[in-house]
Amino acid sequence: MAEISAKLVQELRQKTGAGMMDCKKALKETDGNIEEAGDWLRKKGIASAGKKSDRIAAEGLVDTYIQPDGRVGVLIEINCQTDFVARNEAFKALVKNLAKQAATADSVESLLAQPYIDNESVIVEEFIKQTIATLGENIQVRRFVNFALTAGVQGTVDSYIHTGGRVGVLVELGSQTEGVAANQEFQSLARNTAMQVAACPNVEYVSVDQIPTEIAQKEKDIEMGKDDLANKPDNIKEKIVQGRIEKRLKELTLLDQPYIRDQSISVEDLFKQVKTQLGEDIQVARFVRYVLGEGIEKQESNFAEEVAAQMGTK
Repeated sequence: MAEISAKLVQELRQKTGAGMMDCKKALKETDGNIEEAGDWLRKKGIASAGKKSDRIAAEGLVDTYIQPDGRVGVLIEINCQTDFVARNEAFKALVKNLAKQAATADSVESLLAQPYIDNESVIVEEFIKQTIATLGENIQVRRFVNFALTAGVQGTVDSYIHTGGRVGVLVELGSQTEGVAANQEFQSLARNTAMQVAACPNVEYVSVDQIPTEIAQKEKDIEMGKDDLANKPDNIKEKIVQGRIEKRLKELTLLDQPYIRDQSISVEDLFKQVKTQLGEDIQVARFVRYVLGEGIEKQESNFAEEVAAQMGTK
């Protein structure tokens, strides 16, 4: 029997809309032949929820879960088709529960295979199918990330959700001692840092020295090729480009941003102030920013035309 890889299972899921376990079984039954597996699923009629999977799910919620001790945090995006369902209490409860469950998962596939937190007689994937049947819309667990402080490392994980679940941020700050990690000033800094990232859509790195060399070189190549520098001597062109590159790279970094609560200082200045106040080094270890539906190609539809088509009047 051919080895059934996770990639092959995912590919069949995308093609058929069937559940992960059903896809895995179909591939086993057909010795890993994806076309035959698709036929097998259709013959079995395993697509009750999957029939809605061709509908683009670009609405939904970005949500978060932070463990009470602040050492573990999750940022998750779950999509549905309409804002109406995104506001539904059953959908909100599903998102909250899956954010909590994702703290112990290492992939969407492993999350879907867990027993559901509110009904352990079914796995997450089956519960989502039930919710799809109840709410009448496609629902997808699109992505999540979890941060966990390594044993012996001090600090905190915090988050911020903006605009009703359309933008979410997860941050991890490091300290040197447990006492500072528990300090209210440090905790406030973590929350303000998350809010700062939410307000800065271009920020991708903590500091300039974290930007990969190839990214910096790409920016330099773009600037060197601009028309306004075409007739300038190489030495002058180099100086102009260097200045532009420094400005551009700072636009990508968190510490170089003006602080949203006090535009007269940078985020780096803010951290220096808190370091002085608390008497030890403090670092931004990492952060992630999700925007609901980013990168999903949304379909533009005319509601009146859809109704007319369904009634057979068009």
